[in-house]
Amino acid sequence: MSCHAEAAIDLPLDPQAAWDAVMDWNGQSAWMLFTRVWSTDNDGQGVGGGVAARTSVGSVGFTDDMVITHWDPPHECTVKHLGTIVRGTGTFAVRPTTGGSTFTWSEDVIPPLGALGRISWPLVRPAFELMMRISLKRLAAVVAR
Repeated sequence: MSCHAEAAIDLPLDPQAAWDAVMDWNGQSAWMLFTRVWSTDNDGQGVGGGVAARTSVGSVGFTDDMVITHWDPPHECTVKHLGTIVRGTGTFAVRPTTGGSTFTWSEDVIPPLGALGRISWPLVRPAFELMMRISLKRLAAVVAR
């Protein structure tokens, strides 16, 4: 059973420019909270492309290896989390709006620790979504520059 989290933000960019900003894997390191991101296989492009992300606070953290399972530029990218800490899927979606785009980041994760993780999800989800929202505000600041 997966647990869902989602956050969205309006960006003053046309869909292609928003896609380019969001899908710059290395560039995500500038806005994704506590996380350094880089492309691996196939330069992080297309189905089968790879991405890795190291999330940490100080020396405590984990690396999340991912593979792209859906690739529809400039609209949507879905990755499958391959790790033992984070499993499930993450989706980045860009939709056109009047005057720009809306970027939505959603995660359908399988919490670690089985049933205990699912039971604790209602407690963890608000903090997880807060981190997502803070990251998206940082993204908006990056693209405004």
